[in-house]
Amino acid sequence: MSDVVALGQPTVGEEELQAVAEVFASGWLSGAGPSCRAFEEEFTHVAGTQHALATSNCGSALHLGLEVLGVRPGDEVVVGDYTFPATGHSVLWSGGVPVFADVRPDIWSADPAAVEAAITPRTVGILAVDVFGQPADYDELRAIADRHGLWLMEDAACSAGATYRGRPAGSLADVATFSFHGRKGITAGEGGAFTTDRADLAAHARKLHTYGIEPALSREGSADLPVPSFDEAGYNYRLSDISAAIMRVQLRRLPALLAARRRAAAGYAELLGDLPLVTLPVALPDREHPWQSYVLTLDASLDRGAVAVALRARGVQCNFGTYASHLQPVYGGGQQLPVSADLFQRHLAVPMHANLTDDQVERVAATVRDVVTDPAHRR
Repeated sequence: MSDVVALGQPTVGEEELQAVAEVFASGWLSGAGPSCRAFEEEFTHVAGTQHALATSNCGSALHLGLEVLGVRPGDEVVVGDYTFPATGHSVLWSGGVPVFADVRPDIWSADPAAVEAAITPRTVGILAVDVFGQPADYDELRAIADRHGLWLMEDAACSAGATYRGRPAGSLADVATFSFHGRKGITAGEGGAFTTDRADLAAHARKLHTYGIEPALSREGSADLPVPSFDEAGYNYRLSDISAAIMRVQLRRLPALLAARRRAAAGYAELLGDLPLVTLPVALPDREHPWQSYVLTLDASLDRGAVAVALRARGVQCNFGTYASHLQPVYGGGQQLPVSADLFQRHLAVPMHANLTDDQVERVAATVRDVVTDPAHRR
């Protein structure tokens, strides 16, 4: 259908193509090269940190963060439950045990009281999630971490350009991680970043992300023939210089992309604010929301599946929100987190990206209104 309103859509064009052409001409296409180093320096200004490392995706950045923070087999990490399971998976990859904490019913990030209740003598850290980009409660989480002698990590997968009490996402914990997947606010199709103010963590992550040695770029121009040696097993978590070149353009676009998403969110709020049976997402006044997604909470009387089918039939793409991680079989079950479980059943994401026109926002809102007020879509 040619007039479908896409759920998500990247904003890319001639500038990105030119940047890729320049990398092709340079002869350095592989990972951890000059374009990656330039992107990393530029990204520190977005994240507000001393160090940034470009990675193959957010999952690899999460894994690196947990590794350099010292997670070992059997260690417990308290994880905000309402998130794509890459967050919990990264704890498993490190040999740790994810212990999920229930979330706030308004902004859907980890409830600080639930986080503190989940801490045991085996807990080593807290992994908070900025759900759909809005930062979690980092002042409260930092106080809990300090009280219990734990580290704090920020899953900022959706959060490029967000702020919390005047501080940028990426600088709100000991380590933060970002995603540049195709549905994120800035994208190279795939990719990620690791950020921190700690030089020791940054250096260790850089070593691990290239199999356990310094990247080849650091040996360029040497007067002799340096032969690195391997003293620990690392990974191939590098971002290609092709993707880094795209990301450099995306960083220049970021202010305009954020402004466009915020206009779309404001349009939805105006057009859907009085709609019965639907609760709109909350943007707290002490933080800047980047609106990676726009997620509606449907009344329990609505059949979400029927609503989704009806929206798609009328050319409005939609999807569920994200996952109640504790319900996923890979984690073994056993926890009961009612807020997250309820959100998992009732959330519906509608189109949100920087290319949305005012007419499309109006069309989406009108279609949502028609569908949810139709008695045929009740349970």
